[in-house]
Amino acid sequence: MEFDFLEPIDNEILDLVQGLTSQQLGSKMVFHTKDQFPNLDKINIAVIGVLENRGAGGVTEDVDLLAIRKELYTMFPGNWDASIADLGTILAGNSIEDSYFALRKVVSNLIKKKIIPIVIGGSQDLTFALYRAFDELEQMVNLVSIDSKFDFGKENDEVSASSYLTKIIIDEPNNLFNYCNIGYQTYYNSQEEIDLVEKLFFDAYRLGEISNKISLAEPVFRDADIVSLDLNSVKSSDSGNFTTFTPNGFNGKEICSLARYAGISDKVSVFGIFNHNDSVQESALVAQIIWYFIEGFHYRSNEYPFGSRENYIKYIVPLEDEVLVFYKSDKTDRWWIEIPFISDGSNKLKRNTLLPCSYDEYLGACNQELPERWWKAQRKNSI
Repeated sequence: MEFDFLEPIDNEILDLVQGLTSQQLGSKMVFHTKDQFPNLDKINIAVIGVLENRGAGGVTEDVDLLAIRKELYTMFPGNWDASIADLGTILAGNSIEDSYFALRKVVSNLIKKKIIPIVIGGSQDLTFALYRAFDELEQMVNLVSIDSKFDFGKENDEVSASSYLTKIIIDEPNNLFNYCNIGYQTYYNSQEEIDLVEKLFFDAYRLGEISNKISLAEPVFRDADIVSLDLNSVKSSDSGNFTTFTPNGFNGKEICSLARYAGISDKVSVFGIFNHNDSVQESALVAQIIWYFIEGFHYRSNEYPFGSRENYIKYIVPLEDEVLVFYKSDKTDRWWIEIPFISDGSNKLKRNTLLPCSYDEYLGACNQELPERWWKAQRKNSI
């Protein structure tokens, strides 16, 4: 069976669910038990745990996701119509590669069924397995990481929570079209790494930029396939993580807003939450992050892929050397900018001819400012 890697839900969770009111989230879900695997035909979202944190130098037995599940399932849902399942947990394999393989297979099969996996992990190198899950779909992948660090490593380093991005960039087949970091803190990243992000035409937003205007992140998520959240990007005073002390970072409200933006995106196909330190305090925050992602999913407008343009207003902005074409949805007031499509003989890049953008970028273009993300996307299309 394609989901044999998943262990059933712990009896402690099932006992908890039995005692919930009919209005609580746990009562409205289906679960993978020892006796039954859920029918996935009508499932929209699947929660999966992964007990693997060797990539962060941890001991796999230390990963405990019980408290997260308890917090989440005792919450009350919004006015949702999404069908949610908890499919259980992937145990750590004999090697870390075994864990990657199991996660890759499970996530790939769920995506093919148009089910969004919410992966609650150990270490963030599991993002590599999420990326490789798209191999069979034959498409370019956009990865967004909410992280204080870029997680580059040396070319010959073993893949780890602090070097997985290098593995994604150099590993064949290379299906990465764009990487965007949200919330990096400069003192955690070398100038060489910051320069490399620019050289590769990737996008990065400092913590201060996003904290000052959280809506800057919305167009970024709208173009993402995978969202990987490092919980160390949240400051310790809000996460309760004093094992890995982080004086600066996103606060609880901001990280939940980012999770909601990820959920609203019609394109996000998998959401991963990593580097949980197993504390009860942080478990409450993780549960709320998941809640907000599901809340966002409920409000998806199904504007992607960009189909008929009848519901969009077209704006043409002439610049000195370019003519930019913007589209505004009369349904959601969201904006897109057209990227001139340069064929490379394959169909992989066809989906990137329209780039989500913000109203501010349209206003900037009206003032003869070329949007930086547009320029980078066009450069990547022409390589």
